[in-house]
Amino acid sequence: MFLSVKRLILIILLFFPVLAFAHGVTNADQQLLLNGGLWAYIRVGATHMLTGYDHLLFLAGVVFFLNSFKDILKFITIFTVGHCITLIGATYFSITANEHIVDAVIALSVLYKGFENLNGFKKLKVKAPNLLLMVGLFGLIHGFGLSTRLQSFDIGNAQFLAKILCFNLGVEVGQILALIPIVFIITLSRKLKQFPAFYKAVNWYLIFAGTLLFVYQIYSYFNGH
Repeated sequence: MFLSVKRLILIILLFFPVLAFAHGVTNADQQLLLNGGLWAYIRVGATHMLTGYDHLLFLAGVVFFLNSFKDILKFITIFTVGHCITLIGATYFSITANEHIVDAVIALSVLYKGFENLNGFKKLKVKAPNLLLMVGLFGLIHGFGLSTRLQSFDIGNAQFLAKILCFNLGVEVGQILALIPIVFIITLSRKLKQFPAFYKAVNWYLIFAGTLLFVYQIYSYFNGH
C-alpha cells in the first residue's frame, strides 16, 4: 500500500515543475476571456490555480505541518483571505510589479515552508515566526502574483470589478479542487509507519523546488525572459 501511495506522490511532485509551462498567460486564455463572458474568468482563474505549481507546493507545505482538519481550515482560510485582498485590490487599482520578482518571492515562500517544517529555525536556535501570521503574509504575496497574471490580460473596462471577482472565484474553486487530493494523500500517508521518512523527503523537495524556482525567476528577470 505504501509503495502505491509513494509512487503517486512522487508523480505529483515531479509533475509540478512541468506545469510551469501552463502557468503563464496564453493567447488561448486571452481569446477565451474576450469571447466567453464572466464565466470565462472563473474558468481561467481555476486553471491558473490548478496549474500554479508554486501556489500548490506552498499549500502542500502548510497542510503537511498541520494535524487536524480544524487547523487546516483555519490556515487555508487565512491564506485565502490574504490572496483575495491583494488579487482584488491590486487588480482594481492597477498596482503591479515585475512578475518574475513576485514569483521569486513566492518561490521563497515554498522554500520557507519546507525549511520550517523540517525544524530549520529550531536547529538554528532561532524562534520561528508566528505561523498563522506568515501564512497570511504569504497569502498576500501569492494574491499579488495572481493579480499580475490577471493584469497581463486585456480585460477592458466593462464589468471591470465583476471580471476581477469572477477570476478570484475561479481561483478559489481551483484551490479547493487542488486541496482535496493533497489533503487526502497526506492524511492517508500519516497512517503509515514510513510517514516520518516521507515527511522529511517531501519537505526537502519543497526546499529544493523553492530554491530552483527562485533561481529561475531571478535569472529570467535579469535576462528579460
